Amino acid sequence: MTQQPSPPANTTKRIIIVEDDQDLLENMVKYLTLAGYEVTGAASAREFYSHLSRQPYMLAVLDIGLPDQSGLVLAEYVRKNTDMWIIILTARSTLDDKLAGLKCGADFYLVKPIDCSELAATIANLFVRINETPSIPEPELLKEAETFAQWKLERNNWMLITPKGDSIKLTSKEFEFLTSLSLRSNTIVARRDILKTLDYPSTEQASHALESMIHRLRKKIEEANCVFPIKTSHGIGYCLSADIIRI
Repeated sequence: MTQQPSPPANTTKRIIIVEDDQDLLENMVKYLTLAGYEVTGAASAREFYSHLSRQPYMLAVLDIGLPDQSGLVLAEYVRKNTDMWIIILTARSTLDDKLAGLKCGADFYLVKPIDCSELAATIANLFVRINETPSIPEPELLKEAETFAQWKLERNNWMLITPKGDSIKLTSKEFEFLTSLSLRSNTIVARRDILKTLDYPSTEQASHALESMIHRLRKKIEEANCVFPIKTSHGIGYCLSADIIRI
């Protein structure tokens, strides 16, 4: 039997899970409830919208293949109309599916089958990031805050916006690479995890392909007269040296 995780150290967080497999939905709701979260289950898009009209949630876990509406449509609705975070949990594992999920606003894309403990760990890490997110400045301080330029990762057009405001067009691999690092800011992401995210096998040839992709990305950024915002931890992986926010 899988050992239940410890409850979150901070206050209970409200989660809604949309999954049409009733057994899986019940298992996830039960597991995360025992982990200390306040969890609502929905078996369809209709149920999701109904719950959302009654109370707000901090996180939505969305299946794509719902009986009445695609989970990607739900993700787009959530991103445009709420401040909720999004995890897509689906059996669809191709690169095109992952990119579609990220473009619709997902913060994480998890592929079934998945153990409830892995889902709980992902949610726990996500809420740590939420708690560490700086508060929104007061209106009178917004102008001052604008002087501290940031890197921005534009989901819809696969663009990296430099602190100077220049746009750098990214390939799908470059976009996924930067997204994976931005999801774990100030943390070294292991090379094996990056290879998995990019659908590369754990081979020497794939490692060379990754290094070549990063080299091309570095060249693009340096040609824009900016310092490459990624640090290499030799033999381990990569991490950001500057914040990249996703827009």
